[in-house]
Amino acid sequence: MIRSMTAFTHRELTTEHGTMSWEIRSVNHRYLDISLRQPEEFRSQENSLREIIQSTLKRGKIEANLRFNATRSNTSEIRINEPLARALIIACRQLEVFTENPEPLKAVDILRWPGVAQDCQPDMDILVAHAKVLLQDSLDDLLEMREREGKRLADFIYQRCDQIAEIIVRIRKHRPGIIAAQREKILNRIEELKLSPDYGRVEQELVILAQRLDVEEELDRLMAHLDEINDVLERNEPVGRRLDFLMQELNREANTLSSKSNDADTTQAAVDLKVMIEQMREQVQNIE
Repeated sequence: MIRSMTAFTHRELTTEHGTMSWEIRSVNHRYLDISLRQPEEFRSQENSLREIIQSTLKRGKIEANLRFNATRSNTSEIRINEPLARALIIACRQLEVFTENPEPLKAVDILRWPGVAQDCQPDMDILVAHAKVLLQDSLDDLLEMREREGKRLADFIYQRCDQIAEIIVRIRKHRPGIIAAQREKILNRIEELKLSPDYGRVEQELVILAQRLDVEEELDRLMAHLDEINDVLERNEPVGRRLDFLMQELNREANTLSSKSNDADTTQAAVDLKVMIEQMREQVQNIE
């Protein structure tokens, strides 16, 4: 499955403790580069969150941002430690027996006792579990988007490969006629100049010229590279670097073909090849 490295996803989860969201951006990069941002209370979980990302994605520059907004009740509500408060009240009433003029017991005095009034803080284990599940769901969304765009990139590359194959067939079809025309042109020129050359030597030179202008080897290698590209696109693994290498090889063969060109048609075909190869190379940069 071909995957693009360009994608974006945003997922949000609302719980009794607050609203949590992940925002993940992905662009092309030579390696896997993760930039992770999270609230301070989740800082201790950074390594485990990175491991989740690394187990899902293999390549690309990833910017992952975790946000958490606690609900108002969780930031302002005070929880009473009822067992401790009851024990303090009982103890105070027991002490009143030994006091001649006991002061009336005030609730605020009980609240001042350490441990009676407690801030209502959310359970971090629960929040961390929610964050990890939401992160995995967000990464799944990111993968789906990468795969959709990867399919479009693969279709584009398949299309360009077919067009390149058509150009190769066209070059093969008319190339023998070009070499024959070159041979006839040289022989006609010799007759026009009324020379008396050693025709055995002329034939040797014509054979050398034909060998120099022969592009069958380059065309064969171009077709072999196209077959390899089609095979690579069917693999269920990251293939971006392999495709990038094949683009370099295609471009090298196109340059060699251009250097051996001695007619306008072959030159134009070589230019068309290089344009299509460059178009593919630009798209391959976005493949994982």
